[in-house]
Amino acid sequence: MSGRAGSTDSADLVVVGSGIIGLGAAYAAVRRGLSVIVVDRADAPVGATIRNFGHLCIGAQTGEARRYADLSRDLWLRLAQDAGFWIRESGTLVAARHADEIAVLEQAAADGGIRMLDADELLRLAPLRRRGLLGGAHIETDLQTDPRTAAAAIVRHLAGLGVDFRFRTAATSVAGRRVETTRGAITTGAVVVAANHDIDQLLPEVAERSGVVRCALDMMRAAVSLGHPLSAPLLTGWSLVRYGRFPDGAATAALRDRLHSERPDLAALDLNQMYTQLPDGTLIIGDSHATSTAPEPFQPEAAFTAFLAEAEALFEMPAPRVLERWQGVYAKASKDFLIDTVDEGVLVLAATTGIGMTTGLGLAEENLTATFGWTPAMEGTP
Repeated sequence: MSGRAGSTDSADLVVVGSGIIGLGAAYAAVRRGLSVIVVDRADAPVGATIRNFGHLCIGAQTGEARRYADLSRDLWLRLAQDAGFWIRESGTLVAARHADEIAVLEQAAADGGIRMLDADELLRLAPLRRRGLLGGAHIETDLQTDPRTAAAAIVRHLAGLGVDFRFRTAATSVAGRRVETTRGAITTGAVVVAANHDIDQLLPEVAERSGVVRCALDMMRAAVSLGHPLSAPLLTGWSLVRYGRFPDGAATAALRDRLHSERPDLAALDLNQMYTQLPDGTLIIGDSHATSTAPEPFQPEAAFTAFLAEAEALFEMPAPRVLERWQGVYAKASKDFLIDTVDEGVLVLAATTGIGMTTGLGLAEENLTATFGWTPAMEGTP
């Protein structure tokens, strides 16, 4: 970390925030031979980028989100190879326990990229309870990583390429081509503000104009005894009413109505019942959602109780042993993405619907190229 208090430094690009979108911005710039400084008030990526399932949910997106997700997929695979972190081209499994869930999946599968599974095939891929299982699907393009190790590995890789990371350094103002920080000013050719929900701390007018609030979610990691490993991230009917590829149409409306009428307690948690298994065998379980400008930090035990009960009902296993519980927070707004040029050379980026890991690298790559007039990065660059 360089830059003494009172000093003035310069770089071609200054990135505010070291989450996945900020890392994507730095990666886009350094591959074009530009000098980059990343500032972050923490001492490492500690926000939404590490507090998630590690599920890169590409095939369940549509429109703009699918475009960013497809671009992100290529970048994730390249970074994993170059930076040396774990990733797998697993796709995503969906377990269907009701006919209305099958109907939603069949409708989506008609567009390609989703393969329907009968119950026997799904059971070979996921250690689920057979009772009540009708079948499911495999979303073919999805990836899985470990967010805790991936973010740190990307930081190390980018630092090795010459990116100057200034952790424990807060940006206090961005004006024109100058960024004021708690360790001095930085002059720059361009700025990317990728501060997630904390955009309201640095650029409150942007947050207010875009309606950015915070979404807090509860998650847990547990030691489990499964008959065989979970071969891919696993979604359920509760997931089908969330992701862009599924919510439109009468079939999904009927599914949502049924879920909410049968389990109003889970609906009140705004549940996304899903699971990923890490390389060490532990299972990430979640998650709930609560939206506010300043969410309560207190996590209701009812959410965790529900997570465990639903996991035991779905998987063929004894009761999980909880190892960790945590709260994630991400930016949320009415649109999926915040893309705002607040001044010449100052670009604000955020994923505002909880799919930052899926789309963030592509969001940065595409919008930096368009906003700053960059040429596409050459194949074979770092």
